[in-house]
Amino acid sequence: MPPTDPVSGSPATPATPGARVVVIGCGFAGLAAARQLADTPVQVTLIDRHNFHTFLPFLYQVATAGLDPADVAYPVRSIFRRLHNVVFRHGRVTSVDIESRRVTLADSSTIDYDHLIVGTGAASEFFGIAGAAEHTRPLYTLGDARRLRNDVLSTLEAADAHPENYDDGAPTFVVVGGGATGVETAGALMELLDVSVRQDRLRIDPQRTRVILLDGADRLLAGFKEALGRYALETLRSRGVVVRLGELVEEVTPTGVRLAGGEWIDAAAVVWAGGVTVDGTLAASLPVAHGRDGRVAVQDDLSLIGHPEVSVVGDAAAVPLAPGGAGPCPQLAQVAIQSGAHAGRQVLRRVAGKSTVPFTYKDKGMMATIGRRSAVAQLPRGLVLRGTLGWLAWLGLHIVYLIGFRNRLIVLVNWWWRYLNWPGGPRLIDADVDASQ
Repeated sequence: MPPTDPVSGSPATPATPGARVVVIGCGFAGLAAARQLADTPVQVTLIDRHNFHTFLPFLYQVATAGLDPADVAYPVRSIFRRLHNVVFRHGRVTSVDIESRRVTLADSSTIDYDHLIVGTGAASEFFGIAGAAEHTRPLYTLGDARRLRNDVLSTLEAADAHPENYDDGAPTFVVVGGGATGVETAGALMELLDVSVRQDRLRIDPQRTRVILLDGADRLLAGFKEALGRYALETLRSRGVVVRLGELVEEVTPTGVRLAGGEWIDAAAVVWAGGVTVDGTLAASLPVAHGRDGRVAVQDDLSLIGHPEVSVVGDAAAVPLAPGGAGPCPQLAQVAIQSGAHAGRQVLRRVAGKSTVPFTYKDKGMMATIGRRSAVAQLPRGLVLRGTLGWLAWLGLHIVYLIGFRNRLIVLVNWWWRYLNWPGGPRLIDADVDASQ
């Protein structure tokens, strides 16, 4: 009798030399899965609509002119150029037929698979707030970051040229969401305003120009220890950011936001860091159960019920914290990396005729920067870092995970130069940014 999968109870996939594995998505999860399958007796096709991998934790630095887009992106083909069993296909998957084991791309071409790993991530969640999807700038892709940078820098130039249109040279920027992305973006925007006045001599009023951070909760950085949330709050306020907690946004227009209590806030630009959802992504179209925010329900080994040959990983899945335990895991880069690697290992087990093993998340902590020389880090076993030490830990960890020696070197030199001299980064307005990116 063939071995059975202990999670689904179905027979384990028999050994299949040269089994065809399709991995959809080149984010943290997809890359981790493909790397696990590299130099193994399977044929891997990695598909993504972009031909590069984006280091998402640095998007806010691109958006606030701290780094160039090329500093946080790396060509996928370069990552796997020496791995002959991994090929890259540049394209957008429009549908998955899990019964016939086939994926269809936007150009109508199809690719058959024996095993499929879906790591298509998530998208910004606007919670049905009127005008939010149309009039805010989310920060989830490299294109988002470039467009936000254009908006901010164009606003500053316009305020310099026509201060009468911006409260006599005092534009206001609103950030919605008090999680890590919102905190990091608000702090970096405040630094950009300071640099623009001191270094670029833009004629804006630094005393009246505001960055406002809004969140409906009663604290910042939910998920972190409360003391770290308080530290983030105090640090942002000490640097001039206006933080307003317990404030729900009711409507967003091209000129500002309306709060649930009726108050109106004029805003030159609104940054959306209010959360993410799987709804609207490819993973949401899979004909299986979906949980909160559209995340795909998966078994303990990350496969689909009734289809052990299909795994969903990263932000797209309700990844369990532990076998049979509570969950799902938070939508963090570490969860994506670990779940993607686990799914890749389970493919190899199935190909070898072995049973799969459940996924167990290893918590490596969370980090968030608040600005220059200031960050918070919540590490395993209760260890907490903040301030300059937290900032150095954040810098070191992210340099390690950044792909490409050139990128690591450029980012490291850039940061240390800013630390010593604080000249700011590449404050360029890209007139050719394509809104479809």
